[in-house]
Amino acid sequence: MASFYLAVLLIALTPCRLEAVEDIVRFDCYPDDGATQQLCEARGCAWEETQNPKAPKCFYWAPYGYRMDGNIRDTALGSSVTLRRLNTPARYVNSADVDPVTLDVEMHTAKRLRIKFYDGDNQRFEVRDKMPHIPAATGKAPSQEYIVSFRQSGPTSAFALRVTRTATRAALWDTSVGGLTFSDQFLQISTKLPSSYVYGFGEHERDNYRHNMDWRTWGMFTRDEAPGPPSNGVNKNLYGMHPFYLCVEDDGKAHGVLLLNSNAMEVALQPTPAMTFRTIGGVLDFYMFLGDGPEDVVRQYTEFVGRPFMPPYWGLGFQLCKWGYGSLDVVKDVVKEMQDFNIPHDVQYGDIDYMERQMDFTIDPVNYQGLPEFVDQIRRDGMRYVIILDPAITTNETEPYPPYTNGTELDVWIKNGDDTSQPLIGKVWPYYPGVTVDPDAEWDYKVENYNAYSVFPDYFHADIDRWWGNFIKDFYNTLKFDGLWIDMNEPTNFVHGSVNGCSNNKWDNPPYLPKILGPNIYSKTLCMNSEHGGTKHYNTHSLYGWSQAEPTQKALREVTGKRGIVFGRSTFPSAGHFEGHWLGDNTAKWDHLHKSIIGMLDFGLFGMPYVGADICGFWDDSTPDLCQRWMLLGAYYPFSRNHNWEGGSPQHPTHWDGAIADAARDSLQTRYTFLPYLYTLFYQAHTQGSTVVRSLMHEFIEDKHTWSIDRQFLWGPALLISPVLDQGAMDVTAYFPKARWYDYYSVNSERQGREVADAGQGRSLSLPCDMDCIPVHIRGGHVIPTQGHANTTVYSRRKPLGLIVALDEAGEASGSLFWDDGEDIDTVGSNSYRMITFSVTATTLDITVERDGYTPDPELHYETIQVFGSPAMPTDVTVNGQNAMDNIVKKTADKVWHLEGLSLSMAEDHKITWTLPDNNASGAEVSRARPVALLLAAMAVVLANVNGHVFT
Repeated sequence: MASFYLAVLLIALTPCRLEAVEDIVRFDCYPDDGATQQLCEARGCAWEETQNPKAPKCFYWAPYGYRMDGNIRDTALGSSVTLRRLNTPARYVNSADVDPVTLDVEMHTAKRLRIKFYDGDNQRFEVRDKMPHIPAATGKAPSQEYIVSFRQSGPTSAFALRVTRTATRAALWDTSVGGLTFSDQFLQISTKLPSSYVYGFGEHERDNYRHNMDWRTWGMFTRDEAPGPPSNGVNKNLYGMHPFYLCVEDDGKAHGVLLLNSNAMEVALQPTPAMTFRTIGGVLDFYMFLGDGPEDVVRQYTEFVGRPFMPPYWGLGFQLCKWGYGSLDVVKDVVKEMQDFNIPHDVQYGDIDYMERQMDFTIDPVNYQGLPEFVDQIRRDGMRYVIILDPAITTNETEPYPPYTNGTELDVWIKNGDDTSQPLIGKVWPYYPGVTVDPDAEWDYKVENYNAYSVFPDYFHADIDRWWGNFIKDFYNTLKFDGLWIDMNEPTNFVHGSVNGCSNNKWDNPPYLPKILGPNIYSKTLCMNSEHGGTKHYNTHSLYGWSQAEPTQKALREVTGKRGIVFGRSTFPSAGHFEGHWLGDNTAKWDHLHKSIIGMLDFGLFGMPYVGADICGFWDDSTPDLCQRWMLLGAYYPFSRNHNWEGGSPQHPTHWDGAIADAARDSLQTRYTFLPYLYTLFYQAHTQGSTVVRSLMHEFIEDKHTWSIDRQFLWGPALLISPVLDQGAMDVTAYFPKARWYDYYSVNSERQGREVADAGQGRSLSLPCDMDCIPVHIRGGHVIPTQGHANTTVYSRRKPLGLIVALDEAGEASGSLFWDDGEDIDTVGSNSYRMITFSVTATTLDITVERDGYTPDPELHYETIQVFGSPAMPTDVTVNGQNAMDNIVKKTADKVWHLEGLSLSMAEDHKITWTLPDNNASGAEVSRARPVALLLAAMAVVLANVNGHVFT
């Protein structure tokens, strides 16, 4: 560890134009449309043609930015310095430059630092003020794993900041490339990076998990936009906003950076490697997290923004939804079909068609008559019911509509920026009362002629619990829902800005518009000058969905007394503390299988492990083959739900005359078998901040091939999923990093537990895979708890337990099991859970109850223990000292044996010991013997050479 220091380094930064400037050292000085040489040079920048159409012609060259003014000042948390703007032209005439700018560097922990540029003379909007749950730093860390240097060569040179990893001297940040800008409505900073392995930023659809650094720009501003390819040259900004990235350094160390800013922004990536942040408000408030690897970075990040919520056990079961079932009778038929085909089905949904004309806190009295009674019945049968709620509230009802009248009394609406005594009025759901809608009319015609006026709740309002929370609680008295799905909360508006448009003001017409969709900043949402959260919607727009999540979770837990699930469409850093997320309105097309994996990996980085895509696709009609492959993949989404749109054909697993039912049932039954392991992963995410679905590189960072893999993924450290993602394919190429890997194949028991050949050094293998298969492999060195499957988790949780012991090269393995009642609100905080560890060394499995704060009723028992990777069949097996050879079953796969017919109480410690034939030493014995033999041989050589003796 090196102590932190700040120093002004006298380095030569004097510009020197070369004959030609390489593309990779150019940093764009004119990201606006319409760049010309005259406009470029008017900004004090250089212009030079290039053969690469992606590289900028206008770029920074002469000193541009800020200089240090005065001495570096020590603070309680680190250091502070005043920056003065260099004498260069203003960026935008109508966006006043901030001068001076204050830079604070805060050393929060040994691995976390904060770098904040702000206006020390005037208060500007800061996201941090809206996040009281994020812990404040209490003092400067006594030691740090980073060095921060301030650099400037002279009074007219540009200031630069450099962050270096102490141990390796890798430069994690280096802003010496220039271009620092801090004006009222345009803030920019560029930095070089230590490598091109960059991940994160969202929410977007991308072709790969690892970012392409070839001059790509990604806008971030929450928007109701379905995933899809670029539109008019703009990479689509989707529902959420996550200005957080992970960078893996060349040696496998990693760091993450969060820009805690909610204004519209973009990040430009270039092959230097480098990136540029541009935002149009707030402050530049960066948090950097240094990790030993990617998983360590995510743990630190979630420690800061908030650990992920713990889902209820039933929330890991299979879930089914459709917008537009049309009637309760159809829902009943679907539920019965699932039961008739014996397909696991834990959660049924109500999309907006359960409501009366899509109005919150209502039930369609005709098409969904009897819904409360139906929900009561399926809950008695062990199922759960989740309903959708949208934020916008109609104002045009001919009869009193309590959510509107009460909200008006409490004054909870976002206000019109031109007349703050009035709410902003837009249009969402429902249609006007008493009108007949032409179903064939165009969308814009419907919005103009049929959609009612709407107001938008301000979820930052002091009385939001009295309004939103109380209506949730009141509605629960009518309909016993178990979870809440909050949608349309970007927020969505079917007209642009308001029913009267937006006035000509600086908020709705900023001098620079980041690379986001739409002709203006208020496209498909609210006017930016609206009053929202004590400031302008310009500042809080991308916080809207995030601000709705916490009061929704609070109300759900208060009224049900249980954990429940909340999941939302629009998210922001720390949302995972309150809710899960589905990846939005995807499409029934083959490439969206692959992109769903990328989305899950992204949201794992963002601290939102409870995530999944709409299985079989939301838009367009799915096909049996596509849906079958998607059901197999979706069985391994943490949030596993099949869902599609109002006009789409049915795609639930029993559709198509049951053509995909068998494959769906088998894959979901395998999921349910692994639920104890998955639930334990969520406990680890909730308490330690680890990922659930993770990239292979999180576990095999030493293998650089894994840094670009995104067609496979892991559940935790031990379960590798390699789905078929391409139409018509009957095989899949899977990469196996260096480890022992065992085949877990639910539809072919003869292969279960067979070791993958030649995976000791890491290699790609082509695996045959018909339409009923998805390759799943277990990593050696791990013990995975399992349980018998059932059609709901209420019943599967009562089934016998099992253990899969997958031995590594040393013949060892370990694992754990977290078990509680599955739904109480804070079993971890109250210690109302059972924690069990499993450890295998020297042909002995120890099962140890580390904490016994919960007793299931009835008590559970281990019934089977499967051992993968044994050198041979054991000659003797004892369980708690008693001979158990009568319980042993040999499987056909090599190196596999099972103990079956056991009845070992989950509440007790157990010891299982086995003896191998003399000529089949355990992996541990071989592992230990080899270095000893080598050491003895070496000693013999040394003694013989030095003393002339023979060593025997």
